[in-house]
Amino acid sequence: MNISKANFLLLLTAAIWGLAFVAQRVGAELVPPFTFNGLRFLLGAISLIPLIWFFGRNSQSMGAECKDAAVPGLVAGIVLFIAASLQQIGIFYTTAGKAAFITAMYIVLVPIIGIFVRQSASKGTWLGSILALIGLYLLSIRGAIIINYGDILQLIGALFWAIHILVIGYYSIRVDVLKLSCFQFLTCAALSLMTAAITETATIADLSAAAVPLLYGGIASVGIAYTLQAIGQKYAPPAHVAIILSMEAVFAAIGGFFLLQERLGGQELIGCALMLSGMLVSQLLGLRNAKGESPQVLNKGVPSSN
Repeated sequence: MNISKANFLLLLTAAIWGLAFVAQRVGAELVPPFTFNGLRFLLGAISLIPLIWFFGRNSQSMGAECKDAAVPGLVAGIVLFIAASLQQIGIFYTTAGKAAFITAMYIVLVPIIGIFVRQSASKGTWLGSILALIGLYLLSIRGAIIINYGDILQLIGALFWAIHILVIGYYSIRVDVLKLSCFQFLTCAALSLMTAAITETATIADLSAAAVPLLYGGIASVGIAYTLQAIGQKYAPPAHVAIILSMEAVFAAIGGFFLLQERLGGQELIGCALMLSGMLVSQLLGLRNAKGESPQVLNKGVPSSN
């Protein structure tokens, strides 16, 4: 596969993940958040099973690999549960575009958190963080200094997405990534559905009405997009990967505009532009300093296939 085809697959991946925010926004109107996430991640886990079987059908160590991935998957799944819950609850109170841009702060937060585990942060990281924070202010605050409730939840969620990426980065070089992903999605689904059983009530009619967002959020966003990302990143240069996957937030804003009639004012558009600039500055300068090493994947915690 050539670079152009790989870049196209990555762009398609960013589009699928970006439009998933639209699906989640619609789903939030129809189904309680924990029920939605539980079913979504259950579908995502199920969609990975054929891939696990296909790539491991001739393996003699399938059982051992699954056993090795179980505990890491449990740990990653707990963090994923917290991050996804904050995101799904918060998206009810904000727009798909804003939710995506604020969530994308994890791209900047990852190297900053890394400082506390003795990983140095480059000048590009700090510059990107400043740009992103200014953009977040413009995007989330109107008039008086009052931040939308949904924006606060998304920002806290971004912190947990960042932690989740670091967890995945640690385990993905130690266990099979497909099995790790499947176990973490199953853990997140189980925790979400248990919480839903205690705190929520969802009818068959509600689930039927939310069928399209659930199927898209589970199968397309998790199963299909993960596969496309894994293939595309294998052949694309690191700089291409960082730039293209950062477009996830842009696709979410575009999807919210056309599909949900969400509008962003001039101040919010400037804020989006600054946040996107901060993300790209942080990533591109960081990649240059890494001297060509493959980056850790920055997309909802799905681990790198490398």
